[in-house]
Formats: sequence, C-alpha cells, structure tokens
Amino acid sequence: MFMASKSMRVLNIVSGVLLIAVGIYCLCNQDIAAATAGFMVGIFMLVSGIIEIVVFAVTSGLLFGSGWLLLDGVLTVILSLFLLFNQWFTMLSLPLLFTLWLLFSGISRFVSAFDLKALGVHNWGWVLAVGIVLMIAGFICMMDPLVSITAVGMTVGLVFLLEGISAIVYACIPRTR
Repeated sequence: MFMASKSMRVLNIVSGVLLIAVGIYCLCNQDIAAATAGFMVGIFMLVSGIIEIVVFAVTSGLLFGSGWLLLDGVLTVILSLFLLFNQWFTMLSLPLLFTLWLLFSGISRFVSAFDLKALGVHNWGWVLAVGIVLMIAGFICMMDPLVSITAVGMTVGLVFLLEGISAIVYACIPRTR
C-alpha cells in the first residue's frame, strides 16, 4: 500500500513537471500554442455550449431572459463545430471566432445578471462584472486581432502551467490513514 502511494506521488510530480514545462513552452511560443489551441478551444466551447443549452432546458421557466442563454449555447456549439471539423477555417478565423465568443458570452452574462437581480439573487453583481469584462475583452480583440491570437496562446500556456502546479501540490499533500 505504501509503495503504491509513493509511486502515485512520484508520477504526479513527474506529470506536474512535464505540464509546467509544456506550459512554459506555450507561454514562450504563443504562436504555436495558438495554432494548436483551435482543437482545445473547440472542445471547451462545445462542452460550454451544451451545458448552457441544458441549463436553459432546466431553467427556462424560471429565468425571464433565458432565451439569451439558449442563443449563447447554440452559437457556442455552432462555432465549436466549425473549429473542430474545419482546420483551415480554424487557422484563418480563430481570432474572429474567439472575439465573437467573448462578445456573445459577455452580452449573455450581462443580460442574465439583471435577471438574477430581479429574482433577488444577492451576488448578481459578480455575473454583471464578468459580463462587462468579457465584452471589454471582446472589443479589445476586435480592434486588434493579434491580441486575440496572443490571448489564446497565453491561455493554453497558463492552463498547462496551473495544471502542473496543481499536480505537484496534490502529490505533496500528506495523506492520513
């Protein structure tokens, strides 16, 4: 039992170090990370869109403007399918798609925040703030498409880096038994 636990810790540390190395590589080579990010972004967008559609189906009678959530979910799924199944489209349009996704997601959250306020949810301001930040990021990316390419590359690098740190921290947490 002790050997298996020790082996798992070593594997977590090794995988953490490898993930950190890949994260640093992606942060240093954001153009390469952005080029390969289309697939990962497509998967994340597909999952996000499906979740939004399911949330709409479950809460459509409860939220006043839930149609915005459905619209956001459907547009996210459509864009994700383009990213996943058309590589030329992905390479040429990733900056625009990323920008549009930021804008639509920001508008959706902005509108949803006021629905939450009308329902008496106390932390509706956080949803509003996230919506505003997403819209501002979308406008910035619209003004300079290179910003969106850099943002995609940087995001991929940061995700790998944080996952690596998480694996190492998890391996170093003492287990009691």
